[in-house]
Amino acid sequence: MHWMYWALLSALFAGITAVLAKAGTKDIEPNLAMAIRTTVVLVLSWGIVLANGSTEWKPVSGRATGFLILSGLATGLSWLCYFRALHLGDASSVAPVDKLSVVFAIALAAIFLGEQLGWQHWVGGFLIVAGAVIIATK
Repeated sequence: MHWMYWALLSALFAGITAVLAKAGTKDIEPNLAMAIRTTVVLVLSWGIVLANGSTEWKPVSGRATGFLILSGLATGLSWLCYFRALHLGDASSVAPVDKLSVVFAIALAAIFLGEQLGWQHWVGGFLIVAGAVIIATK
């Protein structure tokens, strides 16, 4: 399946996640809500790896491990902030502002990965920022 289908499914599930997480943080502390969600993600992830039937586990380089650990830390910090924002604000406002991560990813990919940005990145990034600002300042 083409990457675009996976990306669209990711966006769909992220939208569903925002609504369910908002409902889930209504009566509990947001850090606990995030911990419960993270546990489910952990179990699901390992379940998929084990169910995949792969018996060959290749060694992971120290560099890859380091980057994955840093990515995990960034994810954890992002989720802590996201759940706190959902606890305090409306999902319909928090989720679009959270999607400013797309603009940060574009900029960081250009700076650290040397990815070339076309006009589409600039225009799309601007529209994402404009949309988030419009929604956040309703």
